[in-house]
Amino acid sequence: MALPSNGQPSSASLSQQQIFITSHNSDAKAIVHSENKFKWLPFDNDQMAFSLLYSTSQFPPNLNGDADIKSHDALLKAPLSLVNPAGTILRCVDFCPSYKCAMHRTQSLDYGIVLAGTIDMVLDSGDVRHLKAGDVVVQRATNHQWINTSETEWARMMFVLQATAPVTVGDTTLGEDLGEGADLLPEKPQ
Repeated sequence: MALPSNGQPSSASLSQQQIFITSHNSDAKAIVHSENKFKWLPFDNDQMAFSLLYSTSQFPPNLNGDADIKSHDALLKAPLSLVNPAGTILRCVDFCPSYKCAMHRTQSLDYGIVLAGTIDMVLDSGDVRHLKAGDVVVQRATNHQWINTSETEWARMMFVLQATAPVTVGDTTLGEDLGEGADLLPEKPQ
């Protein structure tokens, strides 16, 4: 179930996707600034793949003179964690059949949408929810993991992550905890 050398998911059921970024021409008319195929980064022995589609580095984003696009392009050249502490991240994630990621928590508010396949969300309390295409998760800096329970089909999710202020529950301040294997996160596209 590994990703081939071109970095694309090895499942015929998951198609190659494109991102279209819009802007304005000098007459203030809407145009397509750029269009690109998703660039996949293999992770965890090719059992999972990330595609960082877009990011912002301030709130509210500055769209003037395509400042946000320039900021995103600069961010792609630097090592990046799962969350941009100064803004947002738009990321697509593919999970191979039978894959189980590490239990982890990011200091972020995440909107997760299942695009293809099925996947279980497991929380550190033991709560489990079986998600299917179209289901949405609002992950609020909670400790969680994703398990693709299918033995044959890849699962795909789209995530929007927004950095948050530190979360305190009682006397405990929760921080980022990427779990085992976090040092395996690739820094640049192949």
